[in-house]
Amino acid sequence: MKKNLILILALSVFISACGAPQESQPAEQPTQPASQNPPAAREPVTIRLAVMPIIDTLPMFVAEAEGLYAAYGLNVEFVQVASAPERDQILAAGQADGTLNETLSVMFFNREEIQMQVVRYGHMAAPGAGHFFIMASGQSGITTPAELKDVEIGVSQATIIEYVTDRLLAQNGLSASDIKTVSVPRIPDRMSLLASGELKAAVMPDPLAALAVQQGAVIVLDDTQYPFYGASVISFRKEFIDANPEAVRAFLTAIEEAVRMINSQPEKYSGLLAEKQLVPPPLLGEYVIPPFPTLGVPSEAEWADVLRWAKAKGLLENDIPYTESVTDQFLPAIIMQ
Repeated sequence: MKKNLILILALSVFISACGAPQESQPAEQPTQPASQNPPAAREPVTIRLAVMPIIDTLPMFVAEAEGLYAAYGLNVEFVQVASAPERDQILAAGQADGTLNETLSVMFFNREEIQMQVVRYGHMAAPGAGHFFIMASGQSGITTPAELKDVEIGVSQATIIEYVTDRLLAQNGLSASDIKTVSVPRIPDRMSLLASGELKAAVMPDPLAALAVQQGAVIVLDDTQYPFYGASVISFRKEFIDANPEAVRAFLTAIEEAVRMINSQPEKYSGLLAEKQLVPPPLLGEYVIPPFPTLGVPSEAEWADVLRWAKAKGLLENDIPYTESVTDQFLPAIIMQ
């Protein structure tokens, strides 16, 4: 137990609050190297990104390390945040221009007027590489979804984690009345309670789920069959997009190239995992970087499913328009042809 508590305390820098019908993963398509089509010389546009220490942000840091932002006439500054509430406060105050979040967060911003727009997928599950995991304590004896009926599951409520939990369990035969959740917002607390057996089940994001397994937890479900449920997105403040459309397009081109670099040679970027604190120290050296999705944005059906869930939970009252909240017009044309 002492060992577990030490590991949990070491995770404080990884706090994060962590959607929709299944569709096929965006297909790989040929691209051209940035060096073949360098942008015209101009004063670099500065983009401030609010980022949490989560694996989803790796392409943003790879683009920086590979000099892609500079190649596309950008100066990208990272505003480090420890949690989703802090991230959203910084965005609301105009202290950051864009971020990696999820469609639910964008809906909250847009409940009265359009303040944020989704411009690309960030990260999602892939075959053999889950993004979110429903886990059971090793002491619980639970190994199947059916055994989670009426069991309290530790989640961060009113977040993508609760949405993923409800949708995955529903896909595995549990009704809404069968699903019981309890609010444990801080991931280190969730891990500690799961390791001690005080929580019989909890939901964890990658890579913290792997650490929970090291401590004796059992994976009951993951989102590999339904990757769009737990997909994160890249979004920008609408005000920034309107003022800097070409900078947003250049940024997404840099991200696209970074994603292809990661997917073709993931081991090359293992050093960034420690440098940017994207993986807990106990997992360094054994964590395998997952594949990242190539260009694409959430579909209207995906958006509608998250909205339907949020309204049923009483989190939102009004419909939030998809066409004003999600746009694919800034995805790089050289890769879309």
